Amino acid sequence: MNQTRRGHVKAPNAPVVVGIDGSASALAATSWAAAECTRHHVPLRLVHGFMPPTTNYPEMLISGDEVRRAIEDQAREWLTEAAAAARSTAPEVEVATAAVCCGGAGLLVEESKRARLVVVGSRGLGAVTGLLVGSTAVSLAAHVRSPLVVVRGTTTPDSPVVVGVDGSPASETAVAFAFEAASARGAALVAVMTSQDFTVDSAYNVSRIAIDWAQVEEDERRALAQRLAGWQEKYPDVEVRRVVLRDRPARALMRYGAEAQLLVVGSHGHGGFAGMLLGSTSQALVRHAPCPLAIVR
Repeated sequence: MNQTRRGHVKAPNAPVVVGIDGSASALAATSWAAAECTRHHVPLRLVHGFMPPTTNYPEMLISGDEVRRAIEDQAREWLTEAAAAARSTAPEVEVATAAVCCGGAGLLVEESKRARLVVVGSRGLGAVTGLLVGSTAVSLAAHVRSPLVVVRGTTTPDSPVVVGVDGSPASETAVAFAFEAASARGAALVAVMTSQDFTVDSAYNVSRIAIDWAQVEEDERRALAQRLAGWQEKYPDVEVRRVVLRDRPARALMRYGAEAQLLVVGSHGHGGFAGMLLGSTSQALVRHAPCPLAIVR
């Protein structure tokens, strides 16, 4: 069974699920997911959620049933196109498709209960990838039961996997996912932990709190080494680079992500990546990550 040390148990043949909406971004997500299926020897499932309109169509000229059939025909066309893209990338991967009368977010959340991971594009035409504009992406990431991958930016096969670590036990699932991803790709792993300057604001001045940053960085290096130790023993084939720096989490991750094939973050924790899926850091990464982004609950 696939599981992280504290993670949700999945069947060994749990599929990778992709949200399809007919966009070029969804096709890019499909190709990425097909390659992921090859690495892990699992099937690929392509899904499209549609909701037939109840208003705003000329009922005297076309019936509700005709509208629904047209929508279903379009969904099947998009799914067929995506399946062809998947087979072009990974001919040996088993591909299944499904068009379901369900809202895009609800469908992906339901699919995630049985999925190895859920994959979506970064921008799209319809209800699925369009979720990634604004707060709904945060909601999707908070409710899916599997890791969520947003395929965006570019990637090169020889580049590392980058993971954001906040030093808490809650980030361990992200670390586990990142080690497995790096091992499957034969890639190095860059583990990034950040600290930020603290300030005190008043109506009259803004002053820095006196902090022994040398001691803070030493403590964080030690905490990071402890977080990674067990996983380095489990994945001895993965070369690990540990990075501790004073910077904002989103800025640090986007900088290291610019030279990564996958960027991995957790959705809960404290410290440098606190609440990142509840505020500006998540928005920045979902919209501007320079490579595919994995969000691991």
